[in-house]
Amino acid sequence: MASGMQEKQYTPSLLSFFIYNPTFGPREGEEEKKILFYHPSDVEKNEKIRNVGLCEAIVQFTRTFCPTKPAKSLHTQKNRQFFFEPEENFWMVMVVRNPMIEKPNKDGKPPTVEYQEEEMLLPSCLLQCYSMYKLFNGTFSRAMQAGGVELLMQKLEKFFYRYLQTLHLQSCDLLDVFGGISFFPLDKMTYLKIQSFVNRVEESLSLIKYTAFLYNDQLIWSGLEQDDMRILYKYLTTSLFPRHSEPELAGRDSPMRPEVAGNLLHYGRFLTGPTNLKDPEAKFRFPKIFVSAEDGYEELHLIVYKVHSLLCFLIASVELTREFCEQLDSLVGPQLTLLASDICEQFTINRRISGPEKEPQFKFIYFNHMNLAEKSTIHMRKTASVCLTSVHPDLMKILGDINCDFARVDEDEEIIVKAMTDYWVVGKKSDQRELYVILNQKNANLIEVNEEVKRLCATQFNNIFFLD
Repeated sequence: MASGMQEKQYTPSLLSFFIYNPTFGPREGEEEKKILFYHPSDVEKNEKIRNVGLCEAIVQFTRTFCPTKPAKSLHTQKNRQFFFEPEENFWMVMVVRNPMIEKPNKDGKPPTVEYQEEEMLLPSCLLQCYSMYKLFNGTFSRAMQAGGVELLMQKLEKFFYRYLQTLHLQSCDLLDVFGGISFFPLDKMTYLKIQSFVNRVEESLSLIKYTAFLYNDQLIWSGLEQDDMRILYKYLTTSLFPRHSEPELAGRDSPMRPEVAGNLLHYGRFLTGPTNLKDPEAKFRFPKIFVSAEDGYEELHLIVYKVHSLLCFLIASVELTREFCEQLDSLVGPQLTLLASDICEQFTINRRISGPEKEPQFKFIYFNHMNLAEKSTIHMRKTASVCLTSVHPDLMKILGDINCDFARVDEDEEIIVKAMTDYWVVGKKSDQRELYVILNQKNANLIEVNEEVKRLCATQFNNIFFLD
């Protein structure tokens, strides 16, 4: 009976998601033509038109106050609407139910519902939706030029029907706002070996336009533009890699060895394209992606090749054949196996330098807006559906609140918060960099907390300048 009287907490949930263009149905009676995509699809037609019309009216109304900056969001007691115009006249809207607490009442009365009014970091999810669509389909305008409204609607339906199922709003936090990249620190000699390998591959295989490396979900090297690498990194680390994750051990115990019997030179395999090169029925289809080019964008093919924890992805400009894949496998596999050994050794050295893993007095998130570098000692695991952190969710909410305060002003600043649980939370914004620190020092005062943060900056970020 006691369990029936407990409070129930509900996380934010997606109520609707739609894309519209107000210029497609300007006359009365043509309002449905504006709607390019609507989720959920089983909503009655008049309700879709009414919801889209309301958002259009809100955007137009707020333009009277600032023509260049229309509304980005609307907060009500029960839900929030987020508006985003990724391309001219194309609007994406996400409607999210606010988190709420359901409190039971005595005497059989219906439970009391309290909606939580807290900062939500969801505008970043809307931007990510568009960036991910553009990565695999190009811009909305491109689809319009290729096949008109009908082709665009088909592409939107095909992509977002699947993508929205992977959207877990309750897992959205600071790392989603930043959309940063975790970099792997290398010594000069290993970095030069990788550079030499890239040059050899791109010279031997003329179809390869760009190359990049990851080790344990950390970026080592990339030849792509920064914004392209940012969204591709997000896709690889939260979608592609988790689908292919497996326990891999180096040397004789490697589970890859049986797959390459008779070839002791390497343990490489394709994560995209053919699963087995020796299979006569193997299909040589690779995902198409769109990346920045001088004249706008270019359509390429994504090849992801893996050896142990080292991933090399190569981006080619034309359709790929069996002969090309066999040539790539024989060239890249053995060299990548040697590189994987060197990088694994570097990884071991890095861990040894960082010292034994013990619970520190502080945890932090760092982000650099200039090179997109991010580092977190708070997150233990971060995928599209799972966000495991080593701190209480209330502290993560405070980090989000501080970030929202930082976003409202351009100046550098520092915010220090004492949480109800006696933790201290510090946010520093300085020279396009942001640092968030959680300190477990119950009896500390402001001066001691400030000194502790200075010590952290000196030890973890000794070559990075933070304003005091």
